[in-house]
Amino acid sequence: MSGLNTPLTPLRFLERAAEVYPSSIAIVDGDRRLTYTEFASAAQRLANALIAHGVRRGERVAYLASNSAELLIAHFGVPLAGAVLVAVNTRLSSEEVAWICAHSQARVLFGDADLLQGLDTSSLSALSTIEVPSQTGEYVGIGTSYEDFLAAGTGEELPWEVGDENSTISINYTSGTTGRPKGVMYTHRGAYLRTLGEVVHQGFGRSSRYLWTLPMFHCNGWCSTWAVTAAAGRHVCVRAVRGSEMWQLVDEEGITHLSGAPIVATTLATAPEAHPLDRPLTVVTGGAPPSPSLIEKISALGADLVQVYGLTETYGPYASCEVQEEWSRLPAAERAALQARQGVGMLTSDRVRVVRQGTGPLEDVTADGIEMGEIVMRGNTVMKGYLDDPVATEEAFAAGWFHSGDLGVMYPDGHIRLLDRAKDVVISGGENISTIEVEQALDSHPAVADVVVIGVPDDKWGERPKAFVVLTARITVTEEELIAHVKGKIASYKAPRSVEFVDALPRTSTGKVRKNELRDAEWASSALRING
Repeated sequence: MSGLNTPLTPLRFLERAAEVYPSSIAIVDGDRRLTYTEFASAAQRLANALIAHGVRRGERVAYLASNSAELLIAHFGVPLAGAVLVAVNTRLSSEEVAWICAHSQARVLFGDADLLQGLDTSSLSALSTIEVPSQTGEYVGIGTSYEDFLAAGTGEELPWEVGDENSTISINYTSGTTGRPKGVMYTHRGAYLRTLGEVVHQGFGRSSRYLWTLPMFHCNGWCSTWAVTAAAGRHVCVRAVRGSEMWQLVDEEGITHLSGAPIVATTLATAPEAHPLDRPLTVVTGGAPPSPSLIEKISALGADLVQVYGLTETYGPYASCEVQEEWSRLPAAERAALQARQGVGMLTSDRVRVVRQGTGPLEDVTADGIEMGEIVMRGNTVMKGYLDDPVATEEAFAAGWFHSGDLGVMYPDGHIRLLDRAKDVVISGGENISTIEVEQALDSHPAVADVVVIGVPDDKWGERPKAFVVLTARITVTEEELIAHVKGKIASYKAPRSVEFVDALPRTSTGKVRKNELRDAEWASSALRING
């Protein structure tokens, strides 16, 4: 290894934190508190145990675990052993978990007892199954206990380095809403650079107290598993996102940062325990554009809401809305509308582009906030590729840029605004209607707690928007009143023709609404009416 150019790896961040701040609290998980010395020692124990159990360099180690000290430790211990971390979505079915373990060729599966208990063990017979302790440190006897597994390791100190920075550090699986999920490969170099970007854009430092409301299995927690550690901040684990528990930890642990889909911010802002804050709190949201009204609610608490944009294929956040000083002089609603945009490429990202759709060389749309195109990205913080899927990888990187499948516009100041997924745009009578624009118009009504808009069949126009709305407990409103409200906010032709009131919206584990489920049901119902 050349002293002039050492391979980049986020492993170095834990080594440094343990050297410089050995007695600082690194992890809070229930009653357990681990210092940075203990965090680093735990990662070394795990790495040694994996090697002792025959896990070789480049092999995969899967985790089916909630946000816990053990999953944080795995983000360092697994790559320290030269292996590849596969953090599995905890809300998947037994069959889906088995498929991911098989596709990734995982050698070992660590998991919470209640999650492992629900699996079909016959389909996982080739795996070693390890139960991690509960938040109270207890075991219920599902597979080998975590402590027994660790006991096989030696006390050898492994170097916090990697031979090839372009080797795979983790594999994260896409949601797979339209087919089998794809295994997105992250490299040590990409994870290192994305981590530094998160430190800068989230403002992490030694005094940071990060509440884990974002699943660690989702893009490795947007790389904050590594970023909070790089800043020698404090990880505060929370196993389930509930308003009361969030506010308890915000108050008791002095939380300064948390992240998640807009539903997480909504849960925080609307909980009965919500109150004005006496210290800074940064709420980073992505996965779906937040409405201007949500931004206003978070601001009313005294917190700052930061909008980011990215995909699993871009290590999570790739772009961030950069708030300008002059925005503070604007009316609240106008300022919130600017902050709801998805932003510009982050410090360690390349420039984000919006290009015209079609074949041939990529052409940028006019930067007028009107012309719609596809959002494309490239650079060090875009995936290495899809595991064992060269065809899909080649398609994703057509013309040398990663194609997101998201549609948006570019503004003169370089900020982008997400309008929709290409598959979610409603084409009604030849007009393209952004479901996000309609959702935000509906969300601005005080009676609306949650909303989603999809395209449904229409005999005259081909398809039309339909809204599914969850109401607040305080205000009643009729379908007609909501439709009229939308027509007062945006062009009348974009307004939904119908509104269905529901108790809850179907969501993925990362907070995204399962529009495909709602859309499939509506189109199937229409087909039955036509054929029946």
